[in-house]
Amino acid sequence: MKSRIVLTTLLLALVVQLQAQWNVPTHIEPIQAPFDMPQLYRPTFAAYKVNIRKMGAKIGKLSTKAIQRAIDKVSNHGGGHVIIPAGKWYTGRLILKSHVDLHLEVGAELHFSGRIADYLPVVATRNEGVDLYSLGAMIYANGTENIAVTGKGKLVAPDIDCELMQHTMQGVSEELQQMKMEERIFDGQKKHTIDHQEKAEICLPTFFGPVNSRNVLLEGVTLERSVFWNIVPVYCENIIIRDVTVNSFGHARTDGIDFDSSRNGLVEYTTLDCGDDCFTLKSGRGMDGVKRNRPTENIVIRHCKVVNAAGGFTIGSETAAMIRNVYVHDIEMEQPRFALYFKSRRPRGGGAENVWMENIHAKQTKYTAIKWDLLGSPEYVGKLAERFAVKEPNALTPKFRNIHFKNISIDQCPTLIKMVGLPEQPIEQVTYENVKGSSMETILQDAGTVSFK
Repeated sequence: MKSRIVLTTLLLALVVQLQAQWNVPTHIEPIQAPFDMPQLYRPTFAAYKVNIRKMGAKIGKLSTKAIQRAIDKVSNHGGGHVIIPAGKWYTGRLILKSHVDLHLEVGAELHFSGRIADYLPVVATRNEGVDLYSLGAMIYANGTENIAVTGKGKLVAPDIDCELMQHTMQGVSEELQQMKMEERIFDGQKKHTIDHQEKAEICLPTFFGPVNSRNVLLEGVTLERSVFWNIVPVYCENIIIRDVTVNSFGHARTDGIDFDSSRNGLVEYTTLDCGDDCFTLKSGRGMDGVKRNRPTENIVIRHCKVVNAAGGFTIGSETAAMIRNVYVHDIEMEQPRFALYFKSRRPRGGGAENVWMENIHAKQTKYTAIKWDLLGSPEYVGKLAERFAVKEPNALTPKFRNIHFKNISIDQCPTLIKMVGLPEQPIEQVTYENVKGSSMETILQDAGTVSFK
């Protein structure tokens, strides 16, 4: 136990050290990308302010209603700032409204409840690429514009043994996509028969999860420990995430940032230390995602750091509506299991195209540095994980093409590159330029046009 505490302390110190190396500019520098990418600007807010104390919030007491009243008051006034002053404040789900900046002052800590009741009624959300109704997010928004969470305070998730965790669905079953949308209600009370078992479950709330929103800003804050994916814009447009820290290492299924069927996104000067993938791009799952046809596109990730991760930068595995026009550059990684990870499966559909990664350095990876896996495993897709299970491509065959790596260095890795594509639709148009590691071992399976420079 003592050694675990020491390791955690050292990792937190490393995060602080990495952040100290940055001189984060106050302005957003122009975005340059190898594709047409709009310049992104922070949403602006009126000077009007409401302090949550004045709405009845009290330190050490559950103050959801008071904080929500402050949000509603600012929104009804035409916009402005909701101020979370220094101290430990306790809340359930908060719903951001248009033209509202939720601002956490230095020393402010917003602690979220672990009780299901504090996240009801259910709201429209997406879980692992499938649309449904459940708890949504700890900070949720839907159909808004010009919203923000800013400041130097902390967002703190509940303990891992909370009620939310005790009733969570352990992964979204393929059967769920066969249900009618109005039947997909997961509130911990309504029972469903899935995988031959009748259960009343919930889908865990993400930490910050706006849906169908535009002009979204997350800046300066720290997200602590999380119970599920941390920052997850779904069906959103014009998203800026900068100078943010995520500390969720040690908790499973805690992705750092997931752009899901969203467009025009910028991430910069951000440090992620996660129990799962760090920077992740998704676009829906299976026929649900294909029918929605909402790609993730125009994403730039620059000047960021990864401490721990499954995948440092990941595409997939939910790729149904395509991921395209992505530029990832100037990234430092400490010890991800895989530095760059591309994954999908035959039932997932879509794929990825027009992706550029350059100037990426990792100190060490536990497994393959650059990993591609389009077959998946029998545990999740049965016989479809077999290499020759399908003879011809169909609507759910993922396609990966026009993907480029330049100036990638891995100090320590057992294998540099492993590409496992699909025989009926190989990975195409991939270039590796100045890509090197302690091991140069490269394995190619069902990879079409691949060049090395």
